[in-house]
Amino acid sequence: MLLVADNLQITDPTIAAALASRNPEPVRALAKRCAAAGADAIDVNSGPLTRDPEAQMTFLVEAVRSATDLPLVIDTANPAAMEAGLRAAGPGTVINGFSLEPAKLNRILPLARAYDADIIGFLLTPRSHVPTDSTERLSLAVDLFQACQAAGVAPQRLIIDPVVVPLGWQDGNRQAREMVALLRQLPELLGFPVRTIAGLSNLTTGGGHRRQRLLLERTYLPMLAAAGLDMALLNIFHSDTVAVGRACRLLATDCVFTWEEVRP
Repeated sequence: MLLVADNLQITDPTIAAALASRNPEPVRALAKRCAAAGADAIDVNSGPLTRDPEAQMTFLVEAVRSATDLPLVIDTANPAAMEAGLRAAGPGTVINGFSLEPAKLNRILPLARAYDADIIGFLLTPRSHVPTDSTERLSLAVDLFQACQAAGVAPQRLIIDPVVVPLGWQDGNRQAREMVALLRQLPELLGFPVRTIAGLSNLTTGGGHRRQRLLLERTYLPMLAAAGLDMALLNIFHSDTVAVGRACRLLATDCVFTWEEVRP
């Protein structure tokens, strides 16, 4: 299970100021911290970038690239910014992402074929609503797979995000459990070992004290890992959660166990 840092976000005032002034140093410093904390990849979440999107995304990606060679996940709904990010980041970059929303099918999904890139597909309805149950999620997974086929995107390029919902929702507990079952069902449903990713911090959005939120994240992550989750998008500076993620990866790896590999 790969750990993807979700710390580089345009909502961070430091990153927003760096982007506005075109000062790469704060971006570089954050990227280096993410790498040092154990990230396997870094999510570059630029938001929609409605003004000068190509130049802004290029700046962000080049700043990160100058600090680390970790794989990047380009996270934006703006197609022009996405393409600029793919050009700047180079091979091995992940598109984050597309759904069955027509605009994303028409303008984001084709970039996966054009740049031979992996792409994250969200299990959301064409109106970007969260599905109500696992049956609807499974149906959406089939639709995403078929959309990739129609766009000429190879199946192995697809990474499905089942969309973790907050526990604070009326049915949040039920949806959290259904997510675990869904991860186990997807490979058999689609007929190949489809990869999956989950945004762990979504689980505790909107409530709870920090210690409570971190406890729930540390508890839910092994449940997802045991169900076959391939990538976890998380705050890489939550060191205890990262340690749990590493332990999950160690236990799931087909190798000779040694205590030297255990890093609390």
